[in-house]
Amino acid sequence: MTTLRTGCLNIWEVLAQSIAMLGPTLTPVLIVPLMFASAGNASWLAYALGSLMLLAVALNVREFATRSSSAGSLYDYAYRAFGVRGSALCGWALIWSYALVCIAGLTGFAVFANALAPLTHVTLLPIVALCIVLAIAMFLAYRDIRLSTITMLTLEAGSITLILVLFGFLLAHHGTIVDPEQLHLRGGTLSGIALGTTIAIFSLVGFESATSLGEEARNPLRTIPRAVILSVAISGAFFVFCAYVEVLGTRGLATPLDKLGTPLDALADAARVPALKYAIDAGALLSSFSIALAALNAGARVVFDMSRSGVFPHVLAKSHPTFLTPHVALAVFGVISGIVGGGMLLGGISPIDAFNDTATLGSFGFVAIYAFVALGAPIYLHRIGELRGRHIALSAFTLALLLVPAIGSIYPVPAPPNDRFPYIFAAYALVGAIVLWRRTRSDDDTTARATSAIV
Repeated sequence: MTTLRTGCLNIWEVLAQSIAMLGPTLTPVLIVPLMFASAGNASWLAYALGSLMLLAVALNVREFATRSSSAGSLYDYAYRAFGVRGSALCGWALIWSYALVCIAGLTGFAVFANALAPLTHVTLLPIVALCIVLAIAMFLAYRDIRLSTITMLTLEAGSITLILVLFGFLLAHHGTIVDPEQLHLRGGTLSGIALGTTIAIFSLVGFESATSLGEEARNPLRTIPRAVILSVAISGAFFVFCAYVEVLGTRGLATPLDKLGTPLDALADAARVPALKYAIDAGALLSSFSIALAALNAGARVVFDMSRSGVFPHVLAKSHPTFLTPHVALAVFGVISGIVGGGMLLGGISPIDAFNDTATLGSFGFVAIYAFVALGAPIYLHRIGELRGRHIALSAFTLALLLVPAIGSIYPVPAPPNDRFPYIFAAYALVGAIVLWRRTRSDDDTTARATSAIV
């Protein structure tokens, strides 16, 4: 059997997949201090610009998602524009990104499990924490996609609510939301904002993962595009607000925001609600689990669809006869992610460094994938006779915007080990191009598939 459970997910459950993949809780917890180090008082603007860039990508994704749907996510969209070999390379990049995001979720769980140890009086070795969260995530993904999405929706909603409650206390403590230094971008520089925008984009990658549920969503040609656009809009607005409030809230503290390892803990103390920091750390722990689960669901479905197409062995295209989940692809994808993540921890890399490294490495794949989609959208629309001038303009605009993170990742040269990451991804892509060229055949007849939807 090579089919999945059709029509079982509503808009909120599909949206939960993309939101969980973004891991919105971890941005205010871990990423905003990094943003502040680059953009300073313009941090909120950098997030706004990054959101605008990813919204442009989402609009290109929408051109495909309103016309076709499958479990292959952007791999299937690339097929409709570039044929067998082009789509195989896109799928190769998707697997890279989803696997590394899964590992980031697993190692992030280990980070916050350790942070909660003084409260719970339970200390877990990082490798043990990783194995526990992987086992639970694989069980949920294997058992029922709807159970997975409902779990992610509940956990992320709870985590975000806790952060908003903290910010409410913080603003009440300050007595105002107006911060002239941020509103006037005092001290902000063009180069700092550009670098901050690159960081913002990396906070937002993964929004497209809802497209991997194309065979399981109700009315997918409407549900998937809405989920993709909403995930960027909601997360982008949340990140802008978080950056603004965190900069405002840490003003006057003895330690500046970019030097705070746990900024929300410091803000909870400043707002005189110290009990909230434990709840937020618990929320971050659960958000890390949601990230791993979302990446596992999306990555396994890409492997599943590529195997149905003959790119990978057909055994990976089997679905469970009762649960109708891609159980073989899930097992392989999950085990490989666990081995890589566990190997990093056992090799002496700390959980927080493993989280940062894998999240950053995964982002290179996303930028490449988004370029595939932006370039492919007008090609696909031309094939089916629906190309208009606005589609070409949107594609060109999106590709120009994607140059910001592409160039920003190599110039100015980042500090080690980030300086090696672009070349690691380039080597992975080269290996994929060689292997996949041999495994796939040339196929110029993409029109038939491009004009039909897999629903």
